[in-house]
Amino acid sequence: MSSHYNSNITSYKINSGNVAFAAPSNIALVKYWGKRPVQIPENASLSFTLSACRTETSVKYDRKLTKDAKINFSFLFEGSPKPSFEPKIKTFLERVAPYFSFLKDFNFIINSKNTFPHSSGIASSASGMSALARCFVAIEQELGGDLSKAMQIEKASFLARLGSGSACRSLEGPVTVWGEHSSILNSSDEFAVKFSKPIHSIFTNYQDTVLLIDKGEKQVSSTVGHGLMHGHPFASQRFVQANQNLEKLTKVLETGDINEFIAIVESEALTLHAMMMSSQPYFILMKPNTLEVINEIWSFRKQTKIPVCFTLDAGANVHVLYPEEFKRQVLAFIKEKLAARCQNKQYICDYVGNGTIKL
Repeated sequence: MSSHYNSNITSYKINSGNVAFAAPSNIALVKYWGKRPVQIPENASLSFTLSACRTETSVKYDRKLTKDAKINFSFLFEGSPKPSFEPKIKTFLERVAPYFSFLKDFNFIINSKNTFPHSSGIASSASGMSALARCFVAIEQELGGDLSKAMQIEKASFLARLGSGSACRSLEGPVTVWGEHSSILNSSDEFAVKFSKPIHSIFTNYQDTVLLIDKGEKQVSSTVGHGLMHGHPFASQRFVQANQNLEKLTKVLETGDINEFIAIVESEALTLHAMMMSSQPYFILMKPNTLEVINEIWSFRKQTKIPVCFTLDAGANVHVLYPEEFKRQVLAFIKEKLAARCQNKQYICDYVGNGTIKL
């Protein structure tokens, strides 16, 4: 347990208040698949922080009239009770309790909403948990904490990881790295850090159009999938490959070598799914339309020489990545060729962003 994140408040400045933050989702370019307890990645990962796909969370807090040993909270999603979310939040609050001495002294009302359709196939755990962690770090400050702004971000990233591993990468942007890596300054397995090197202008305002291929619940959850990497015949080589790809990608982000960017990012996406297909038990999260879209993207890139590529998360949806200067042509291609492959022709236009925002 990292004791330097412990709360050291001895008396509270105020007895009630309200804080609110927005946190975006993120998309890993170098994937992590496989972890150790508690929420420690087997390899470093690198992601684009997104912007439009975000969770907005407020936390209202009131001091308890009579002290007890319970963490008391109620959860509302878009203003209405959402009991199915409560177990995950309860687990999160129990995990972060050692770092917040005030948690058992207050009642909390958590109200959350997403700017993207719920169950749209976008991972909302990353945006949801990073927003929640940021709120509780802000409450600590209001009650009398004295963390610097940089330490508030670091602590929120450390705590968000305890709710959802990838959530730790949503605190800052446009590019973050989670996991110890020799080529990334101050990198850590316990929190994500902002990519500190200069990023080539071609990656400024990079576009990510998310094609919602399948909005149903995955037949194998990410938690189960991560667990299947224990004893996986290709696990150790995969962790080496991911760390090598991350090193290559850090150079690409500086030089702007777009062809190498495409080669690494697409290989990482397919390798992630290859790990699923070669685990015991094996499983496939891609759908027929996922493969159709990938082939369409390859054909379009070959014909037009436009540097558009794809990545996948642990699901069927396809993230279409491209420089902003080709937005008009790529969106026309998506509308004409790819939208028909999406469930209800739905897709979400997003772009790289800078992390959490106080509301």
